[in-house]
Amino acid sequence: MSDTPSIRIGISACLLGDQVRYDGGHKRLPFASEELSRHFDFIKICPEQAIGMGVPRPTIRLVGDADSPRLLGSTDSSLDVTEKMTVFARDTAATLDYISGYILCAKSPSCGMERVPVYSEEGAGLGKIGVGLFAKQLMDAQPLLPVEENGRLNDVHLRENFVLRVVAYSRWQTMMAEGLSAKRLQDFHRRHKFLLLAHNQPLYRELGPIVAESGDLNDMADRYIQKFMQAIRQPATIKNHTNTLMHIQGFFKDHLDSSDKAQLSDVIKEYAAGMLPLLVPLEMLSMFLKKYQIDYLLDQYYFTPYPRDLKLRIGL
Repeated sequence: MSDTPSIRIGISACLLGDQVRYDGGHKRLPFASEELSRHFDFIKICPEQAIGMGVPRPTIRLVGDADSPRLLGSTDSSLDVTEKMTVFARDTAATLDYISGYILCAKSPSCGMERVPVYSEEGAGLGKIGVGLFAKQLMDAQPLLPVEENGRLNDVHLRENFVLRVVAYSRWQTMMAEGLSAKRLQDFHRRHKFLLLAHNQPLYRELGPIVAESGDLNDMADRYIQKFMQAIRQPATIKNHTNTLMHIQGFFKDHLDSSDKAQLSDVIKEYAAGMLPLLVPLEMLSMFLKKYQIDYLLDQYYFTPYPRDLKLRIGL
C-alpha cells in the first residue's frame, strides 16, 4: 500500500451510519465504518436525499419493466421520482471517475446492485429481478469499477475479493494518471503475475501477449484492463492458490535445504486438503522471501495485495 495514494470508495451514506433512510434509520456496516475507514476515504451519497426527498419520507419501489422500471411511491403511485433519480444518477456517475470502488445498499430501489424487488402497475410482486436506478447508471457508466453490496460483504471470500479489486484498480488509475508507457504496463502485469494466476489462469495467459504487443499503447491498455479486472473479479480458489504457491515454491529450490523443502511442501499439501488456512503457506513463503531476497518475488502483490491489518485472508 505504500506505493498507492489515498484510495477513495463511494458508499451509500446509510452504510456509514448516517440516518438518511426513509424511516430516519441507518444500516451501518461495521466493516466499512470500523475497518475500511482506517485505510480508505469514503465518498458517501444518499441518492434519495440528493434529489430532495426528506427524512423521514414515503417509501419508493421499482414498478413496471425490470429493464427500465419507474421509481414510484409504494403507497401513492402518483409520487414519481424516476426522472429526478435518473438525471442525478447519470450526472453523478459521470463525475466519479476518481473513486476505486463502491459499496451499495442491498435491495434498495436506488442503490441495489441486483435482486431488487420489482412490482407490476397493479401492485403485484414480479420477483427480485431489478437493479436500483442509481446503481444501474453507476455500473453502466463505469463497468470496470469494483462494486459490492453490504450484505454480500459478510461473505469472507467476496469481502477479500472486493478489497483486492479496489486496491488493484487504484494502482491502475495511479499508473494511468502518472503517464502510460510500455514499461509501466509491463511492470504492472509482472507485479500482478501471481495474483492473476490465483484468480484466473486462462485470462492470465491472454494478458501476457497484450503487454508484449508493439501496437497502439492506449488500445493495448484498454484491452488489458478490461481482461485484468475480469480476471480478478473471480475469487481465487484453493486449487488455483495451491498451483500458485507451488509455482512460487520453485523459486526457492536452490536456497532451501531438504528439511525446509519438505516442510514447505507438506504445508502446501495440507492447505490444498483444507487442513490449513492460506495464511500458513503464505507466511512460510514470506519468511523465506525475507531471508533469501529473491528479486522477482520481492515486489509481487500476491504477498501484500492490501493492508495486512484488515485480516482479509483469515478464513481463506
